[in-house]
Amino acid sequence: MNPIIDKIAWLHLHDGQVLSTRSHGKDRYYFPGGKREAGETDAETLLREIEEELTVALDPASLQYVGTFEAPAHGHPAGVLVRMTCYYARYTGTLQPAAEIAEVLWLTYRHRAQVSAVDQLIFDWLQEQGMLAE
Repeated sequence: MNPIIDKIAWLHLHDGQVLSTRSHGKDRYYFPGGKREAGETDAETLLREIEEELTVALDPASLQYVGTFEAPAHGHPAGVLVRMTCYYARYTGTLQPAAEIAEVLWLTYRHRAQVSAVDQLIFDWLQEQGMLAE
């Protein structure tokens, strides 16, 4: 069985664009979110990670499960997979990079080659749903 990195991600779309981030020292963009800490639920993980990374508060009552996607993990040995469980949610505050995040930006489907493999699967899904602009 392949090792799996368990991540929770926030999908936030606006005008056919999806919110993405780039961490310091990384060359790919990733959806905001992160790894679960011991004993955390999906919601606890997502609320903590988004506040740490983007300085905004997600509304727990607005969390809506989108889907779970798996792909090879970027920057890890062959055979390591990332399982990304994605949610929509409303937020309050002003989006700004914090912690390990160097950049916050809005992407469209034309940026697909610049994101990780699992994010590419999500880009494809969003495109199929008519939610992501070219």
